[in-house]
Amino acid sequence: MKKVLLRTAIAGSLFLVAAGAAAWFTFPWYAQSLLDDALKGKPFQVTTSGLGLPSPLGIGFRSIDVVFTTPADACNNAATTYALALNNGSISWKLQQHKGEPARERTGADDVKDLIITMKADALSIIPNPRQFDYADNNVTVIVTMQLSRKSGINFDVKPISATYAIEGATITREKLRLDGISYNVNLSAAEHWQQPLDTLHVATLSSDGQPTPVKNFTALFGSKRDPLKPCTLTLRNCSLELSEWMASTQRIEYNIKEKQTNFTLNLADIPLNALPIWSKKGGNNMLSATGRVRGCIPIEFQDSTIVVRNAQVLAEKGTAITVYNKEQKPMFAIDVAGDDFLNNLNATITLNSSDKTLSGIALRDLSATLFGGKITSTPVSFDPITKSTFFTLKLNDIKVLDRLRLLGDFKGSLNGGISGTIPLTITNNRFAIQNGSLQSKGGGKVTIKPPAKPQTTGERLFGQEKGNATYAFSEPQLQFSRSSDGKATINFALKSLQQKNSSGEMSLTSPKGTVSIWQNRLNPDIITLSDFSTGVLDGTIALQRLDYDMVKKEGETTLQVSHILIQKLLDLQGSKKIYATGYIKGNIPVKIKNEAFEILDGKLTSEQNGQIIYATSLEERAAANPALRITYEALTNMLYAQLLSSITMSADGKSLMTIQLKGTNPDFQHGRPVELNLSVQQNLGDLMRSLSISSDIEQSISDKALQKKR
Repeated sequence: MKKVLLRTAIAGSLFLVAAGAAAWFTFPWYAQSLLDDALKGKPFQVTTSGLGLPSPLGIGFRSIDVVFTTPADACNNAATTYALALNNGSISWKLQQHKGEPARERTGADDVKDLIITMKADALSIIPNPRQFDYADNNVTVIVTMQLSRKSGINFDVKPISATYAIEGATITREKLRLDGISYNVNLSAAEHWQQPLDTLHVATLSSDGQPTPVKNFTALFGSKRDPLKPCTLTLRNCSLELSEWMASTQRIEYNIKEKQTNFTLNLADIPLNALPIWSKKGGNNMLSATGRVRGCIPIEFQDSTIVVRNAQVLAEKGTAITVYNKEQKPMFAIDVAGDDFLNNLNATITLNSSDKTLSGIALRDLSATLFGGKITSTPVSFDPITKSTFFTLKLNDIKVLDRLRLLGDFKGSLNGGISGTIPLTITNNRFAIQNGSLQSKGGGKVTIKPPAKPQTTGERLFGQEKGNATYAFSEPQLQFSRSSDGKATINFALKSLQQKNSSGEMSLTSPKGTVSIWQNRLNPDIITLSDFSTGVLDGTIALQRLDYDMVKKEGETTLQVSHILIQKLLDLQGSKKIYATGYIKGNIPVKIKNEAFEILDGKLTSEQNGQIIYATSLEERAAANPALRITYEALTNMLYAQLLSSITMSADGKSLMTIQLKGTNPDFQHGRPVELNLSVQQNLGDLMRSLSISSDIEQSISDKALQKKR
């Protein structure tokens, strides 16, 4: 009998061991059934996949999916269902002596234990329905503490104590909008009635359709406890963010959950203008810099995913300016932006989640502002999902920027008038392009170009003479321009008038126009091309088809095409007192530019038709002249020319040779016998090219010819 009992005991023990082993080994297969039974009737569901074999300290899993629903309430009109997924993680647990006071009805602290459950996962995602956002986080650790109190035997009372979750680098996506680098410490406890205490919420960046926006580093104090008088309001305190490196802040943002709206004012702190990223150098010399400080404010209204900006403004303190430099880093001009009229009445409507899937995550419309006393507006922003390009057109109306322009370096003068026009912009991958933009102004101004100083003579120093300065007065400029995303630009320009004046004389150009092309040649980006240039001058025109000028080598070649230039205008320009002429000239003048010097290579000019030349002399001059000179005077008193030919050459040092061949008759001289006159004028054309002062040289040449005949 004893043997039977012993065998039975051994068999029972082995059965229990085998049953326990089988239960442990088959746990992954029946764990889901246990969960379903335990959660029956509960408002959430848990589904597991890839459970590992349990150990005394924990268990691993491939995925855990949790679905739960928050019911509608006074602040939310509809219930929301959340789908939570944990991937590639583990659940571990440990028991420890309860650190707090035991339950009042307990007699011994040993009856109370803390069960600490730590859940880790490679990834966590939360998706609500309706789908307002997607939440994602990596390397997640959630720690839940529960209090276990023994009732009787093996029965325990389970009471949740706390739950913590440190968010680091999480992401929230809403359609094409994306918040990255989210950090926040979730710390819930029964002692605080499961209300989240105030903690710092930080969002590193905001992007739209994969492209970064100017908004980054948003921080605010946030907790879940609400004001009883405003039960549907979430409050953010001590809010700040960076807006294009510009610190903006507001003390309080109150968001109404039920109405889905808020309004507040972002205050833009004083900031040095050069701290904004548009002035940062990107390899090589920067052509822009800024001085002074600016500040401002942006009133914002938010309603159901739409941001409305109303009457924002940016003010600039005294001395604030933007300076433009040339490639040698010498200042060319500056724009004074100081004052209360820098940027005012800025209004815009920004839609964060448009139902139109062709738009980007941020859709902008109704943009308008007052800039330098003028108006700037924009067409609605459109987006091409195929090329990922954004399109809009800026419209300018009487922007008074010319009045604020200060010329620097070798330039001085004053400009005036407002600028109007349109600028169609395309932005792709942070590069911009302009297609058929236009700007025009009813104003104008004067610009004086002062070349580098040269040693002066004693007389020039004593009398304060300025040699070489040239002043240009222009009116009603017009520009049409295009720019590709790789920097190639074409500018069509036109002026109503352009007048040049220096110490030797002045010249007026009417309706000058042409095309300037820059950065067209990748192999030689320093080439600037002037093409299709023409201008009215002296009742005629001067034109050139193309000039390729190398800004580094300072050289280029072209041919000036001269047509219908009134000869008398040339003479009047220089105040000639003796020569009067009718008719027009035309021709081609090849010009070579090198190191700011000009060369003329065998230029040819000819008369367009017959004309008349009168060389006026007084009776006293004729009486005093020798016989040969008197004959020349008489032949030119009424010269009806049939041919006028001229050739011009000039070297880089200014030495020139001009020949003039004149054929015709004088009906009042020797019964109209044919007259042929050949003149040569040699001089330095350095000043002649600026003043066209050739009349006195021609007069001297006529006298020289007469003296030669006498000899």
